[in-house]
Amino acid sequence: MTQTYTAIIKQEGEWWYGWIEEIQGVNCQENSREELIETLKVTLSEAIELNRQDARSFAGENYRELPIAV
Repeated sequence: MTQTYTAIIKQEGEWWYGWIEEIQGVNCQENSREELIETLKVTLSEAIELNRQDARSFAGENYRELPIAV
C-alpha cells in the first residue's frame, strides 16, 4: 500500500530545508533540492518503521492490525 505525504521545502541561501507535514520530527537539510527530496524519503521511511516497531512493542502479544483510512 502506497501512501502520499506532503513535503514542505524551501531554499535559504545555499541550503534546502524540508519537513514532512504529516509526521512530526521528519525534517532535513541538504545542498540541493534533489538531495533533500531523497533524504526526506529515507527519513520518512525510517520514522514510519520505527513508529511501527514501537506500536507493536507496546501492544505486546495477541494484538491485531487493522487498516484505517482517513
